[in-house]
Amino acid sequence: MSRIESLGTYVPRYRLSGEAVREAWGQFHGAGITETAVPAADEDVLTMAHEAAVRALAGSTVSTSEIERLFVATTTPPVEEEAMGPRLVSTLGLAADTRTRQLTGSTRAGCEALVVAAGEGPSLVVAADAPRGAPDGEHEHAAGAGAFAAVLAPEGTLRIEDVAEHVEAYPGTRFRPAGSTQTTGLGVTGYDRSAFVETVAAAADALAGDPTEANAVALQSPNGRLPYRAAGALGVETDAIQRGTVVHEIGDTGAANPLLGLAGALADGAERTLVIGYGSGGGATALLVEGDGELPVERSGEDEPVQLSYGEYLRIRGDVTPGEPDGGGAYVSVPSWKRTLAQRHRLVAGRCPECGALSFPPEGACGDCGALAEYDELELPGTGTVEAVTTIGQGGAPPEFVEQQARGGAYVSAVVALDGPGGETVSVPVQVVDVDPETVEIGDRLEATIRRLYTQEGVTRYGFKMRPLAE
Repeated sequence: MSRIESLGTYVPRYRLSGEAVREAWGQFHGAGITETAVPAADEDVLTMAHEAAVRALAGSTVSTSEIERLFVATTTPPVEEEAMGPRLVSTLGLAADTRTRQLTGSTRAGCEALVVAAGEGPSLVVAADAPRGAPDGEHEHAAGAGAFAAVLAPEGTLRIEDVAEHVEAYPGTRFRPAGSTQTTGLGVTGYDRSAFVETVAAAADALAGDPTEANAVALQSPNGRLPYRAAGALGVETDAIQRGTVVHEIGDTGAANPLLGLAGALADGAERTLVIGYGSGGGATALLVEGDGELPVERSGEDEPVQLSYGEYLRIRGDVTPGEPDGGGAYVSVPSWKRTLAQRHRLVAGRCPECGALSFPPEGACGDCGALAEYDELELPGTGTVEAVTTIGQGGAPPEFVEQQARGGAYVSAVVALDGPGGETVSVPVQVVDVDPETVEIGDRLEATIRRLYTQEGVTRYGFKMRPLAE
């Protein structure tokens, strides 16, 4: 039975406060929520999943080549029919024979993925979500965004001691109709509350271990009040629930929600945590997890967040932007794009066999000696230094980036000297994200991340961008 060896989380830096929503609508239906996390214009569930996975892998003794299985959980994939697993295998550098599975359709999918992964062999579990609802409704006002990842291996320190499930037919509590991007529900308060409390309590009661002995409870949180309604039925104190609850600061993160709560509880020193994923319909998956040693937990979202006005929120989400201009950008076919994924996803460069100079991308004649010999491929470490910088504002973006500029505002384009493995560098043009454009200067140190580039022929292209190097 595998154990959890390391955890990673990612929460976008943008925040929308309940007060900003109240000023726009005259009311705020995100009960018990102070603010919600909002993905940037070039972020989505896949990029957040990548970010969390990178953090989990960084704290693990398991190498990417040793990961045997990848489980992805979400209720809001970037497209309704196309698995996220293959792209994550590519961006993370996992082996091509990694067995991938995607769990969706329920907010308890994250907990389900963790349970399924706890078999033999090293596995990577990723849960990421960014739900949305009707603009004036409770599901939208509570909606946040975030991702969780865990590496499981036989030598891990966090044991999944017990697992139980319970299902009870409660149709209409929360659902998203086919073809819709908005989660909704019937809004029958007593019915919704009964569905939640009775289902999660029954799942906890079915555990062989005593859930009341947990010193933290990471419970699914559709809003900031409902988890506490279950305290009596679970036989736990509200303080234990609060210790494993993150919805107040980042909103409802769907399938990632209880697992982000687990990461928060562990960071707070919890030794035994009751984790319960709830999915409307209804069903619940309960886990008792206990650690017997220090567990690496790499978390994001703890830096000073960037507060948004409601108008900025609508712009970043693409609700008030014009879309791609007529004619689109420079055409790049999907087959041509596929041939460059190693460079775009993992910074695979080439070393000239004649003079040893680096080339990125690894094609054409060597820029130093002019040789046309076949390059020796190598993966760059993903850090670099700004050599030149400019800001792209309205009217200055290439057609394929016009929508990004309209949604995210002015962005930074820089020439960056990417570090090579031996101290050498190779210069490339690249976007710089997660910064105030006015603050980027020559000499700044950066690191690579994966973001959305643009969408063409209905297919979103993902690739590396750079951001300030974490200290």
